[in-house]
Amino acid sequence: MSQFGFETDIHNVLRLDMPITNAPMARWQRKASSTSSSTNTKSLSPNKSVNRSVSLSKTPSKTPGKNGKTQSTPSKAGGDRFIPTRNNKQLDVASFLISKENEPVEDSSTAPNQKAWSVTLNGYDIEEAKILHLGGKPLNAPEGYQNNLKVLYSQVPTPVSMKKSRYIASIPDRILDAPDIKNDFYLNLMDWGRQNVLAVGLANQVYLWDAGMGSIVLLKKMEDDNEYICSVSWSKDGNFLAVGTSDCKVELWDVQCQKRLRSMDGHSARVGCLSWNDHVLSSGSRSGLIHQHDVRVADHHIFTFGGHTQEVCGLTWSPDGRYLASGGNDNMVYIWPMTTGSENQAIHALSEHQGAVKALAWCPWQPSILASGGGTSDRHIRIWNANSGSCISSFDTCSQVSSLVFAPNYKELVSGHGFAHDKVIIWRYPSLTKVAEFVGHEDRVLNLAMSPDGSTVASVAADETIRLWKGFEKDAIKKPKPTTNSIIQQRIR
Repeated sequence: MSQFGFETDIHNVLRLDMPITNAPMARWQRKASSTSSSTNTKSLSPNKSVNRSVSLSKTPSKTPGKNGKTQSTPSKAGGDRFIPTRNNKQLDVASFLISKENEPVEDSSTAPNQKAWSVTLNGYDIEEAKILHLGGKPLNAPEGYQNNLKVLYSQVPTPVSMKKSRYIASIPDRILDAPDIKNDFYLNLMDWGRQNVLAVGLANQVYLWDAGMGSIVLLKKMEDDNEYICSVSWSKDGNFLAVGTSDCKVELWDVQCQKRLRSMDGHSARVGCLSWNDHVLSSGSRSGLIHQHDVRVADHHIFTFGGHTQEVCGLTWSPDGRYLASGGNDNMVYIWPMTTGSENQAIHALSEHQGAVKALAWCPWQPSILASGGGTSDRHIRIWNANSGSCISSFDTCSQVSSLVFAPNYKELVSGHGFAHDKVIIWRYPSLTKVAEFVGHEDRVLNLAMSPDGSTVASVAADETIRLWKGFEKDAIKKPKPTTNSIIQQRIR
């Protein structure tokens, strides 16, 4: 029996759920007693940050422990949970504060002295220091890191916003005088060749303006003052210029030698439009006929396209040389094949326009796409698929469309307008949303021509001026707006 009594005494001693009478007071009990004593006296000690946090927060300062007991949680004012960076000084302060929590509470009478010593030695009150302190800026994510979380807002610039800004001047880069230019909607009196030379027909004369040198040359003057120039067109290489006249002739000129090579007859009315396809020159007349000329041989006439019932005022070959597009005063657009057979029939007859169609342009990067513009009664720009003959899109410009050219540098469409706006407009292709407007002409725009490098478009108007708009330079960056004094004005004649 004595042995069983001894084992019972041993078990009683080793039991952990019994209170330990001689053990020191637990830390949470010490803090609870200090908190209750401070609350009863209603006095706050400056070195007791725990009291301030308890009085200002409704969150309980004790959390359940593993054995059902409560434990005190650190309640330093302004403590942070996330620490991206720590220096040695912060670690030392944190270690000191943690070790100090286990020490017994000291007399509050020495608090002012301790605070003064702390400020003198450390530069701040040690009791106000944070055990967990956010120092420095957050580190950037490594290159190539992808965050799968959805972010509503981000400060990282997108590739589109990083692109250089495009500068489009609101005033012309240069103004040229074009006196006595014929104010006739159906004529094509300006063209810009590959050699960077601008050809203009003024009344009964043809002038050449070298855009690089700035020189002006009188190429041709008609003998009869009653006759006039109706159309000009450069060959692909820019060495030869075709001139259509009101006396039903088509002349071919060597620009380098300033010499007329030949004069080709065949039309019964004025020749208002011309277009080259290698060695083949197409000419459209007021009679409604389109003649094909092989300029290499003496018997130049190859065949004739006949479909228009009124004057042919627009004529242009596709970039690949497969199709010839013609527009007329009969509101029709015809697409002709490149053929030398006896059956010269149009592959497509497009009748959607409600006005005369002079403005025609093929897309340089999509050779089967044709843009056409109608006159005052129509005012629409229409995009066609030459292979199928279908209308891809149509847009009402609310103004007479007198000329169209594509700008390959930015894949845009430029249109010249008459009544009632008299301006040049840049359209984004293929959406046909407006990009910019060139305003300055005081009368309707008659023709447009694009420079060989695609950076400048020239517009000639009935106000007897030619304006050069430089808005299509590659990789153009935004620069200060030029003053009006920078405009160079020059007379062609």
